[in-house]
Amino acid sequence: MDSAIAPKKGSVDDVVARLERMPISSWHLRARFIVGVATFFDGFDALAIAYVLPVIAPQWHLTPAQIGLLLSASFFGQLLAALFFGWFAERYGRMPAIIWSTLIYSVMSLACAFAWNFNSLLILRTLQGIGIGGEVPVAITYIAELSRAERRGRFLLLYELVFPIGLVAAVLVGALVVPHIGWQWLFVIGALPAFAVFFMQRMLPESPRWLATKGRHTEADAVVSMIEQAVERSTGPLPVAQPVVRTRERPASLSDLFGPEYLGRTLSVWVIWAACFFCNFGLVVWLPSIYRTVFHLSVSDALIYTLITQTVGLIGCLVCALWIDTLMRRIWFAGAFLGATVFFVWLGYVNPVSPEAVLIVSSAAYFFISVISIGLYLYTPEIYPTRARAIGMTSSACWARIASFLGPNVVGAAMAAWGLGSVFLIFGAVAAVAAVVAGACLSETRHKVLEVVSP
Repeated sequence: MDSAIAPKKGSVDDVVARLERMPISSWHLRARFIVGVATFFDGFDALAIAYVLPVIAPQWHLTPAQIGLLLSASFFGQLLAALFFGWFAERYGRMPAIIWSTLIYSVMSLACAFAWNFNSLLILRTLQGIGIGGEVPVAITYIAELSRAERRGRFLLLYELVFPIGLVAAVLVGALVVPHIGWQWLFVIGALPAFAVFFMQRMLPESPRWLATKGRHTEADAVVSMIEQAVERSTGPLPVAQPVVRTRERPASLSDLFGPEYLGRTLSVWVIWAACFFCNFGLVVWLPSIYRTVFHLSVSDALIYTLITQTVGLIGCLVCALWIDTLMRRIWFAGAFLGATVFFVWLGYVNPVSPEAVLIVSSAAYFFISVISIGLYLYTPEIYPTRARAIGMTSSACWARIASFLGPNVVGAAMAAWGLGSVFLIFGAVAAVAAVVAGACLSETRHKVLEVVSP
């Protein structure tokens, strides 16, 4: 590229060059924190139902099939959200999509506290899932577009770590709140992120990369200039922007997902999303009920056992966040799927007969599944261009929602037909297939500028 030819202010080339020279500053950390509050409660609300069910299932005389529907209702809503909010974020911007999805899941969480029977809670959880499913994929897209290539993995995954922290918080708060003051309060707490919308509107700009790809060069230049001023106040003068890429701005099309350059990426990442979240939510949303109904533990003990598993998963996410940039992406994903396969098959083969066996081995498997689940939120935005990044991310998450919807129902059916051991054998088979796909098909994105990886 001829560095003597200066790109137009606010163009994609100009925005990328200026963002790539910025060190991580207090402004970036503040943006990550504000969006992270919404993502934290997204995780909290996603699993709240799992820690309510051990109480309401006997009260409302729910059947295993009804329990499976309640566990998966949110994922059906998330599937609808993945289809809608990806388009919405590409058409109207990242911030409006984040704000509206956060408001939806917060208001619906409050509404869930007033559910009076199975049907009312099923409808409200489905509606809440629309907000839950819209926030996380668009939020990680937004954070990725503010990031530079160097150490992008650590920066993004330390942000995304708030989602599994929210999952763990749901268990901890559930154990403290549900047995003592009632299950309704877990949903009331889940409505708190509505207050974060005020700070999003006042303090966070639209993604300058998105603005540039839409031809809104003046606005993109203004946003980058604002970020530059904020960064300079905390880190000192910035170096001169150096050309990084030369792009040809063009509108999004289906070829950005299914053309010859992207089809292999799309199909392989869809398989990995589906396999990961089939195992992830098929396991964790059923664990409290398994401990309660199969092994007859008390509600408090069932939630404590689940908290241990979620904490192990959080440790897996932290390990991935800190060291993701040290190894090739395909090694991370293939190795983690292989590790999960070993433990799932082992637990299924010995046919678990005690809650302690389920706790130890499922926690080990969940460690590896958590590595994959958080890593996908980094990898997927990297393999699509800005003009299609949100729709690429949400379409991938769409398969995660389908798998998350199927997982709890498959677990319920398998337990009824073949016993608890069969559940883990099914998880092991799914993880094994995904390990092969990850090892053979994933592209390498580590330390590369987004526009270089995905022109």
